[in-house]
Amino acid sequence: MLFDKEIHKNIKVIALDLDGTLTQHKQPLEDTNKKALELLAKKYKLIMVGAGQVMRIWNQLGRMKIDIIGNYGLQYGEYDESIGNMKIIRNLTFDCDRESIEKKVTAFREKHGFTEYRGDNVEFHPSGCVTIPLLGTKALIEDKIAFDPTREKRRKIYAEVKELFSDYTVFIGGSSSFDMTPGIFDKYHALDTYCLEKGFSHENIVFIGDDYELGGNDESVYLSDIPFIKIDDYKTFPSVCAPLI
Repeated sequence: MLFDKEIHKNIKVIALDLDGTLTQHKQPLEDTNKKALELLAKKYKLIMVGAGQVMRIWNQLGRMKIDIIGNYGLQYGEYDESIGNMKIIRNLTFDCDRESIEKKVTAFREKHGFTEYRGDNVEFHPSGCVTIPLLGTKALIEDKIAFDPTREKRRKIYAEVKELFSDYTVFIGGSSSFDMTPGIFDKYHALDTYCLEKGFSHENIVFIGDDYELGGNDESVYLSDIPFIKIDDYKTFPSVCAPLI
């Protein structure tokens, strides 16, 4: 649900995507956006909702004093003021059939011509999440950014990947990958759980994200009843969030 002024008065929490919303893909948080976050934090509770692990997100943010939902809700960390560090509150893990996934991904690569890549064929995360890096796990950042900036290439084969891995929730991830989470885990599920645990209603949260189109990892929130603010360039974040300040 798109955010409008009528529901502004109910907002207590601002939930944020990271890559593409606040930063370039896996790049450090720039000072301009950090200052905008600091202004927001004076008025609202801030929570990061990411695809990556909590500690990776926290380090990318320059270790800000902020709570983080990682791995689409499989992880949750709270900044502990008393120790000046992140405390992992939840860290769920799921087993996966690595051999079967490797075989499926290899066959998929051969079918679609993604046979030249740097690094590993598949990235298996400790949580049980899986990444299919079409350019490989060690691809150069400039190659990844240039590969599919409009996501058109991956949208054409998205339905096929979903069918191939029907026991996972599949996203068009990052700049050149597909991300998969076990079962129902996605950002909407993560925020719904957060609301239940913290005593908020959906109308108390506004989510800011860039990945809201088909297959995007923000799409589940965009299509839900949670207020949503769209952003299409992380460099515009200060102006996009200005109406909230």
